[in-house]
Amino acid sequence: MMSPKSLFRRALLLAALSTTLSGAQADTLDNIRAAKKIRVSIDLAVPPSGMTDASMKPTGSDYDVAVLLAKDLGVALEVVPTVGATRIPNLQTGKADIIISTLAWTAERAKVIDYSVPYAPQISLVGGVKSLNVKSMADLAGKSVAVNRSTTQDTDLTQNAKGATVVRYDDDAGVITAVVTGQADLVGTSNALFQTMVQKAPNRQLEQKFVLRVNDLGIGVRKEDPALLAWVNDWVKANHANGRLNEIFKKYHGTEIPRDVVEKWVK
Repeated sequence: MMSPKSLFRRALLLAALSTTLSGAQADTLDNIRAAKKIRVSIDLAVPPSGMTDASMKPTGSDYDVAVLLAKDLGVALEVVPTVGATRIPNLQTGKADIIISTLAWTAERAKVIDYSVPYAPQISLVGGVKSLNVKSMADLAGKSVAVNRSTTQDTDLTQNAKGATVVRYDDDAGVITAVVTGQADLVGTSNALFQTMVQKAPNRQLEQKFVLRVNDLGIGVRKEDPALLAWVNDWVKANHANGRLNEIFKKYHGTEIPRDVVEKWVK
């Protein structure tokens, strides 16, 4: 049995360790400012949200959001390239400070990371060739559907498309190629990416079949970063109010963020 003196010393040690850990956990925002750089995980293969231009430079709505955030924070932006499946691991392992990469809110993801106030909406749908008579989940039975691995479309179809074969690709570029070249006749994806497929393959006569969900896209932050999350939330709300997030969304997606949606997010 430990003596009272030993117990007291142990208590002091645990208290000091707790204080040290709490300080380290709360220092990410300070560390970003000290380094004068924020590392943002962005998928550059999901046009028009993330992509590269003819000069192979990053562009897209998520990239522009990251550029604006870094500018307002007063630091440089470092893009940490990712695909859907590595967005959260990049954050958890410290490779990135935040995620801005079409990260839709899900209950499962919210167990391991925190989400900011949504900065944009994302329509998630099933699309495919016109000749296929598909209007609901039930109509997918016996059919194959292409998805990007570890996305909300993957989750929704795996859980709800009974009798369907979900064919998973490691990134959106692979999904786009499969649909455009005729390897896949049905796809679960975002509206923005589906419009890219329609434009790239007009001969395939692609059409929207049905909407899976309308996702809220948030900025991902580690659970132990409350100060950073608070700053990001204030920033998102301010840039909804001044219209700058709407300008970015309209530039790349061709439509404005509905005002009633914004009001729901920032009330």
